[in-house]
Amino acid sequence: MKPVSFAAFAAVGILAACAQQEEIVLIEEPVVAAPATQYTVYFGFDSAALTELGAETVGTAAAAAMTTASSSISVIGHTDTVGSVDYNQGLSERRAATVSTALVGEGVNPAIITSAGRSETELAVATADNVREPRNRRVEITLN
Repeated sequence: MKPVSFAAFAAVGILAACAQQEEIVLIEEPVVAAPATQYTVYFGFDSAALTELGAETVGTAAAAAMTTASSSISVIGHTDTVGSVDYNQGLSERRAATVSTALVGEGVNPAIITSAGRSETELAVATADNVREPRNRRVEITLN
């Protein structure tokens, strides 16, 4: 009977100790993620036309710009290394203009948008000349 008495005594001691402890409840503030400030829109080979995914990306960037009341938006067009630097400069500028126009169409104030092309001078993925690289055919949108 000693083991039973000891077990009963131990259980009473544990229950008494638990009854004396304070319950602490932590309440966490909800984490609200800030909208991104960088967006990339990709283009097809030798094209300045928005794809469906590109249009969605522009819409997301526009919504973030208006939600955060961005004071400026930078739109920079790029190309891969196929074609001459001069041709690619024009293509990168057309891509940037396409995205800028789409941002305005989504309600962004055109006065806060700056747009430029960088041709093939700032590659996302380093390649040799005349290499088709889809990740280099892009426009980068930066919200400030």
